[in-house]
Parts: sequence; C-alpha cells; structure tokens
Amino acid sequence: INIVTIALGLTVGSKLSAEAFLQLKTLGILLLGMVAFCGGTAAGVLMAKVMNMFSSNKINPLIGSAGVSAVPMAARVSNKVGLEANPQNFLLMHAMGPNVAGVIGSAVAAGILLSFVG
Repeated sequence: INIVTIALGLTVGSKLSAEAFLQLKTLGILLLGMVAFCGGTAAGVLMAKVMNMFSSNKINPLIGSAGVSAVPMAARVSNKVGLEANPQNFLLMHAMGPNVAGVIGSAVAAGILLSFVG
C-alpha cells in the first residue's frame, strides 16, 4: 500500500505547479492541521490524567493520545511508547477504540460543518 500511495502522490504532484500549491493559504492550512493534531493529542493525555484523579479504575494516559483520527498510526505510536516504558504494556487493541472513536467524531464534525456551509 505504501508503493501505491507514493505512486499516487507522484502522479498527482506531477500535474500540480509550485505556484498553485505553495501559497500562504496552503501553508496556513498545514499549520492549522499540525496545531489541531498536537492539541488533540495533548487534550487526550490531559483528559486521561484528569479522569485518573477522580476514578478508582486508572487508565493509561497513552490511551487518550490515540483519540485522534490517524488510524492506525496513533494507536501504534501509543503502543510503541507504552512498550518502551514497560515491556508488559500491550496497548494496541485498547488504543484502537479511541482511535476509531476519533474517526467517527471527525466524520460527525465534518457533517455538521458541511451542513452549515451548504
């Protein structure tokens, strides 16, 4: 699938001129996306920590970081970081739940935004 993605990117990119892509508006959109991704990851970790303060059943804060809609990489990164901290931490399947929930939430938010725009 990686070869297909690279081939698709090359074919689409070969038809796009630099003047059409590299504009201030495009860079602003990329920056907003990075800020949103970082904010979503940080908010997930912080909310898991807040939940742990008030809950008797503690959860791993790395589960909160998988709540962004980057399937399956966010869950894999949470699993990898958890395994580095403790080799007995197997978080992949636990992290896929919030990961898929992030996809559903993104689809709902996109639908709401599209209903406002037209």
